[in-house]
Amino acid sequence: MVLLFNSRNFCTITKRNCCHSTTSLSLQKMLNNLPFFACGKIVSGFGRGSKELGIPTANYPLEVVKSLPDAIQPGVYYGWANVDNGPVYKMVMSIGWNPFYDNKEKSMETHILHKFDGDLYGCLLKVCIAGYLRPEENFKSLDDLIARIKQDIADAEDLLETNESNRQLQYHDYFSSNSSLNNLKNGKN
Repeated sequence: MVLLFNSRNFCTITKRNCCHSTTSLSLQKMLNNLPFFACGKIVSGFGRGSKELGIPTANYPLEVVKSLPDAIQPGVYYGWANVDNGPVYKMVMSIGWNPFYDNKEKSMETHILHKFDGDLYGCLLKVCIAGYLRPEENFKSLDDLIARIKQDIADAEDLLETNESNRQLQYHDYFSSNSSLNNLKNGKN
């Protein structure tokens, strides 16, 4: 299940996080839909995150990916996440087809900036997408891809720490164990 919570005052457009095309109408429309909240059970992905990249990801099932609003474009996002109503951690998320790997299906791959013991398959993953880092792109080598992901992680950490609106989202009622998904769906906090 994917939920949209439209609250424009949380979105801050800056040259740093939207430097490539702040005048694009589709980008502006997408940013107006942030923050965006998604929830679903973690499923196994392609196994590349941990093994090949050294950057483990928690993946949403295809039905969550397919229910994304059209305004949420492929690219790299940042925000907050929790697993099974546990602590809230920073995250970076790739939404798209991962052109380096030539994926045939769109995916939502979340890298939570916390080390977990064991796998998280079957756990409930809640995310709050606070902002947009960059569009999806292809890379010439695996090393280039890994370097870019590490830069995305550093950029996300900086934006989540230095922007007060972004920082406050980690305390949103959505992450509390008493949070009702229906309340968010209806636009209530």
